[in-house]
Amino acid sequence: QVQLVESGGGLVQAGGSLRLSCAASGSSDSFKGMGWYRQGPGKQRELVASITSRGSTNYAEFVKGRFTISRDSAKNTVYLEMISLKPEDTAVYYCKLERYFAGAVWGQGTLVTVSS
Repeated sequence: QVQLVESGGGLVQAGGSLRLSCAASGSSDSFKGMGWYRQGPGKQRELVASITSRGSTNYAEFVKGRFTISRDSAKNTVYLEMISLKPEDTAVYYCKLERYFAGAVWGQGTLVTVSS
């Protein structure tokens, strides 16, 4: 059974940077893609960035140019590099694994707080 563990969240000042990690344990043979989502206070969960098994990436408009998603296949880990953070980036960040022959798997989330 695949489990996802996020890490790297924390408190940072506006303009700062963080790198989030999402490590997958268990088999990822049917890896289709991975996405980072976030849910801010009182807001709906929204897609931030995603990466496919072929390495294609997609970003929400509000993070383009500031966030970068990448994947280390050997480590079964996906990263979200975040720079120029803004207070409105404050949220719980979740990773989601999409698989070809099984259901999606969510991580437990990691909190990012950006102070002004």
